[in-house]
Amino acid sequence: MTGTDFRWGILGLGEIAERFAEELPLTRCGRLAAVASRSADRAAAFAHRHGSEGTRAYDSYDELLADPEVDAVYIATVHTEHAVWTARAADASKHILCEKPLTLTPAETMAVHEAARRADVALLEGYMYRHHPQTDAVLRVIADGTIGDLQHVEATYAFRASDESGRLFDPGVGGGAVLDVGGYPASMAQAVVVASGRNPTVEKLTARGALTPGGVDAWTTASAVFDGGVTAHLTCAIAADLPPTVRIWGSLGMIEVPQPWGAPRETATTFTIVRAGEDPRHVACEPAALYALEADALQERAAAGYDPRSAEQDSALAQLLYRWRSEVGVRYPFERDDAAVPTVDRRPLRRRPNAMTYGTVAGTDKPVSRLVLGCDNQTDLVFASVMFDDFFERGGNAFDTAYEYSDRLQQKLLGQWIANRGVRDDVFVVGKGAHTPYCDPVNLESQLLETLDDLQTDHIDLYLLHRDNEDVPVGEFVDVLDRYHALGAIRAFGGSNWSRERFESANEYARRTGKQGFTALSNHFGLAEALALPFPGSRHVTDQASKEWLEESQIPLFSWASQARGFFSRADPDDLSDPLLVTGYYSADNFERLRRCRRLAERLGVTPTAVALAYVLHQRFPTFAIIGPRRLSETRTSAAALELDLDDDTIAWLDLRDG
Repeated sequence: MTGTDFRWGILGLGEIAERFAEELPLTRCGRLAAVASRSADRAAAFAHRHGSEGTRAYDSYDELLADPEVDAVYIATVHTEHAVWTARAADASKHILCEKPLTLTPAETMAVHEAARRADVALLEGYMYRHHPQTDAVLRVIADGTIGDLQHVEATYAFRASDESGRLFDPGVGGGAVLDVGGYPASMAQAVVVASGRNPTVEKLTARGALTPGGVDAWTTASAVFDGGVTAHLTCAIAADLPPTVRIWGSLGMIEVPQPWGAPRETATTFTIVRAGEDPRHVACEPAALYALEADALQERAAAGYDPRSAEQDSALAQLLYRWRSEVGVRYPFERDDAAVPTVDRRPLRRRPNAMTYGTVAGTDKPVSRLVLGCDNQTDLVFASVMFDDFFERGGNAFDTAYEYSDRLQQKLLGQWIANRGVRDDVFVVGKGAHTPYCDPVNLESQLLETLDDLQTDHIDLYLLHRDNEDVPVGEFVDVLDRYHALGAIRAFGGSNWSRERFESANEYARRTGKQGFTALSNHFGLAEALALPFPGSRHVTDQASKEWLEESQIPLFSWASQARGFFSRADPDDLSDPLLVTGYYSADNFERLRRCRRLAERLGVTPTAVALAYVLHQRFPTFAIIGPRRLSETRTSAAALELDLDDDTIAWLDLRDG
């Protein structure tokens, strides 16, 4: 930024970019510094129409992002490239205004916000109507209670496209009504709900619609229920003409907005407030240059850098739109669980600066990241890819999955990601099989072979028996595992949820018969002592006797539920709403551990969950902590544990062993 200028670059020079460029001179201090198209002639012509003598024209988006005299970019590419160039712009330290939809999926929305947070740049999704004085006025009316307690919202944006062969009808570029215009009624409904003091997350959603022969939504309606029982009826179409309206009902009246999505910049707008027993009140709003206003909004945000509140808003909207189109049956070809899903920025994976530490497991030749990503809650390949990419770039290389998880889906997603990224030699895969009631040597063998197929690999780095069956002699399990170890299909093996006695018996049998023994254990372990476990057949080693055994034997422990299933983030003695948390961890000693954990976390400037995880990583025996983040922010806060150095006295204090 030079002087009072806020220097803009534009990526993608279609019709909407023309409108933005036309209004840029109406901003407080924005000017067009550069434009980029994949056509040099088109870029030059656009710069000539809308720029000044110094406006640069590029035939490469990356060249524009490398321009040090560009402060912010307006991204107006096709939908499928929004996430790509938003992520790359953040990496280039540019502030970003991206046309709607910000991304095609909630997972990509997480990823681009994480990129913006790392770079400390402002990120704004381009719904220009949000910046119209009329929208501000409507939301103020909601907030001040003029129409009483919010009850229902009705919003529509529908038109009939003239060209059914263009991008709007192309599933390959994210076509369809929901992603093109459905975000307008959806975001308005959420904004109204927030203005009323409620949470914008949708609690329930049903939808109907019609798909084109190509598989995108031509028109659709959705019925949604928000926090507090507020309902909404949302309509969008690219193949039907309907008047654009917003109607909002409260306990004392209603608001009608006949031009909710803006008007030509020379035209004033009016909305109406109707209250029972009163004459309708018409509220006039001044004309507005919407694209100029949203450009000014980004500049205001840029002064403060990244705003984490924007992630909550954008993520809630992305979730709503994803659920809406999923209900109608829209799934794009690039979302299939066997698709070649690329990284969000479409660049090869690369390690970012990180504090990851590594350990070893006997019988394997790779370092193993001390944090292990649990592959048990990924909903689809796009979401899995975003989570796995981020973990890998943070230095993580260990992934834990199981035949049991989602009926093999989780290990299939992991296998597809590994194949897509070409990183089999760089990752340490922990697989598990033979879960109750299929815990016997025959099922162990068949599940192992299917797991290898699902993972698209010829070997597993560490294979664990997911449960134990004490009716089966330990030697029968060891015999099967040893055979596949000798074939190279398993590099090392062990037990998950095995007792000390059975674990030691298995190794005694192996020594006696000259076979490979167990080299790792995966039981529940963490700062909170387990009172009960939620899964039949599962075992913990949180008691003092087990800790002493692990310290004496130096058995590598892969700890599951290492953060006590949320105890250190949400436990409250007065909150009994989660029976598994209550029966598993609610005790006077554990709440004292929680109190100390919070006290230390406040002093260190981290979350209590990071302290609890650091406790796991600082034992006197080898530990690997399995984490199960559902959001990138949870991976980030967990990774903070790697930067904590807890000494023996602190560990003892946290564990109430300080005398």
